[in-house]
Amino acid sequence: MAKCQQCGRGPQFGNNRPWSRKATRRRWNINIQKVQVMEAGRPVAKRLCATCIRTYEKV
Repeated sequence: MAKCQQCGRGPQFGNNRPWSRKATRRRWNINIQKVQVMEAGRPVAKRLCATCIRTYEKV
C-alpha cells in the first residue's frame, strides 16, 4: 500500500454513487512521487505525496 514517508497519508475509501444510487466500494489513491530530498546535508530518496513536496519547496 502506498503511503507518504513524511506525513503517513494513505489511500482513502468510500462509495461510488452512480445515477441509480447503488453503492459500490472504491478508493482514492494519493499522489505519491519518488523525490530526492536533502536531509542532514545528504540527498535521500523518499516517496512523498504532492502536498509534502510543495511544503519542502517552500522551506
